[in-house]
Amino acid sequence: MNKDEMQFSEGRVKRVLRLFLCMLKIGLFTFGGGYAMIALLEDEFVSKKKWLTHDEFLNMLAIAESTPGPIAINSATFIGFKVGGVFGSVMATLGVCIPSFAVIYTISLFFDAFLEIKYVQYAFKGIQVCVTYLILSAGIKMLKGLEKNLVNMLLFGGVALVMIVLALFGKSISSIIYILLGGATGLCIYLIGLLRGREDKK
Repeated sequence: MNKDEMQFSEGRVKRVLRLFLCMLKIGLFTFGGGYAMIALLEDEFVSKKKWLTHDEFLNMLAIAESTPGPIAINSATFIGFKVGGVFGSVMATLGVCIPSFAVIYTISLFFDAFLEIKYVQYAFKGIQVCVTYLILSAGIKMLKGLEKNLVNMLLFGGVALVMIVLALFGKSISSIIYILLGGATGLCIYLIGLLRGREDKK
């Protein structure tokens, strides 16, 4: 291994180590699941470190949500692979999982006694408000970054309308249905655009 290769390897290890510590921090301070983590991930990897572009981040969220597994772990694996390959994806996934595993395992040892503590109950109520804000802010940021064209606005409006109607009438539908419908709609729009492009070329 020559000098340039050694420097590249050392630089990659340092970058993956930074990635691991960053994911460890995000995993430790994220409450409320993967959706609450979105705002932290975007701030860290798009705004601060600039390891991902905004479009890459949106694509990552779409892939993480539509593939099996928790969105937090899928996102960490994707970002890790983008930053440091297979080794990066393993370290990022470990980083985001370790805090949750440690905390849940510790709580499970004295779960009932833990929940009976009044201060813990008050803390959880405060955390619920914070989680709501994080999810809402992530959604607003994604909406602002969305390309403002007719198709996107119609899709957004249609999805929002359907979700509001279903919520008002108390219809409980699996999120899998939403994912499949969204994917099918997006695929149809893409194919229509592709056919139109071919017709224009003719």
